[in-house]
Amino acid sequence: MGFPDRIERTVQLAHPPAKVWAALTTAEGLAAWFGQEAAIDLRPGGAARMRWTDGMTVDMRVERVEEPRVFGFTWQLGELPADDPRRTYVEFTLEQAGAGTRLTVVETGFAQLPADLYDKVYDGHTEGWARELGELADYLDAA
Repeated sequence: MGFPDRIERTVQLAHPPAKVWAALTTAEGLAAWFGQEAAIDLRPGGAARMRWTDGMTVDMRVERVEEPRVFGFTWQLGELPADDPRRTYVEFTLEQAGAGTRLTVVETGFAQLPADLYDKVYDGHTEGWARELGELADYLDAA
């Protein structure tokens, strides 16, 4: 049996898809809930970067943009050397749910990790998405 390769979380947000989309796909939105600094070229193949106050920086590549429903990117894993080509893929799917949005985030690609790093990375990202989606909801509620 292999390692689980997928993290999936769904949240109900009391905001229309357009507002959620902006929080996910603009530098201003991403910096408000996901990192402290962000840059994004919102097109397939576009570069993006997140930076946190602890000094961690993550380079990303925009892979999928289907406004206002699907946004996907690949990103490097901080636990691997900077020149390691392995990435995970993160995809956000937005669905109208009444006056709000059902947001699903799926991250895949963990099975490619070395066994000695797998648990740390998979568990860290599982906890991270729970925390980050809470921060997204807080940001949207305050905006």
